[in-house]
Amino acid sequence: MNKLFSLLLKGIVAVLPIGLTVYLIYWLLATGEAIVRPIILWLIPDGFYFIGLGWVASVGALILIGFLVNLYGIRYLVALSHNVFERIPLVKSIYGAIKDMMMVFNLAEKKEMKSVVSLEWNGAQVIGFITGEQTGKQLFGDQNLVGVYVPLSYQIGGITLYISRDRLTELDIGVEEAMRLTLTAGVQSKSES
Repeated sequence: MNKLFSLLLKGIVAVLPIGLTVYLIYWLLATGEAIVRPIILWLIPDGFYFIGLGWVASVGALILIGFLVNLYGIRYLVALSHNVFERIPLVKSIYGAIKDMMMVFNLAEKKEMKSVVSLEWNGAQVIGFITGEQTGKQLFGDQNLVGVYVPLSYQIGGITLYISRDRLTELDIGVEEAMRLTLTAGVQSKSES
């Protein structure tokens, strides 16, 4: 019976990540298509619509929005909307959480992200990311402190420490790989060769 249960667990471990990933991708595509389809059918006749057009239109709209956000007037309106959302009591909590979550996922692409470092914390080595060299200088003057973001495993969040540069050890690892290691508590999904 234990052998059967062990085989069942191995099967679940093998199938679950693939199944959930495929389902999530399918759900995102189907939901996006269902949301955008009525808008497209309002703009074009039914005969020109094909499955997938909603998704293509969504991607095109997001690219256009990304371009427009770079324009000065639009950038001002976006900043104004940020301020409005951050002042409404319940909305600011939800908006702030989503904004922070997007910041964590976008952290690997931030231009301020310079390197992956290790720092000693209560006798243990912790992986962090240098994010705030200029902020450290502004806040703490000549103390030579830099901002180091330390993400928490299996959570969307982390802690920013301002720590002396001489207490940091640069690691020879890419930001994306280090972020994956820290967010998954060091669990390797690929077999090491």
